[in-house]
Amino acid sequence: MRKLLVGIVYTALALCANIAIADTAALEGLREGDMKKLVFHADPKPVSELSFTLADGAGDGSLADYRGKYVLLNFWATWCAPCRKEMPMLSALQDTFGGDDFEVVTLATGRNSPVGIQKFFDEIGVANLPRHQDPRQAVARDMAVLGLPITVLIDPDGNEIARLQGDADWNSDSARAILAALLGAAPQG
Repeated sequence: MRKLLVGIVYTALALCANIAIADTAALEGLREGDMKKLVFHADPKPVSELSFTLADGAGDGSLADYRGKYVLLNFWATWCAPCRKEMPMLSALQDTFGGDDFEVVTLATGRNSPVGIQKFFDEIGVANLPRHQDPRQAVARDMAVLGLPITVLIDPDGNEIARLQGDADWNSDSARAILAALLGAAPQG
């Protein structure tokens, strides 16, 4: 009886693993244009448990605060020209998908004053994204962020499942199709 039970559990685990691999393959098939730089991990990776400063110094937060939803975490800085180009696209993605199941989270890494961050957002017309800060780059270092921008896709369990280095059109048909597939929703147009 025990061998039968072990066999059933093993088969169930193998099937689940195959489903996860198939899902990743399906998501990879949706990558076009800039999204070809989005690299899905074979195995989810834990994200940093370190804290960061919430917008306007309103206390500390962590990535654990976002458990239960998909998160598109963008590491950026006010001096970063590609970040300036990319941020409005992240804002549009938040407009399209933001809610109980998904959120774009921005984390200004390094020396970025709250006033400078607000000015940056005002200049590019972004009002719907958080202005969190990682002033000592602790979270960025812990997550091996080298260069900016870096965008990390985090699953509802709090694991990194994909990463894109450099800027990208996050409001492209491909990006929206990938997120719609993850969220089980119809692609937004």
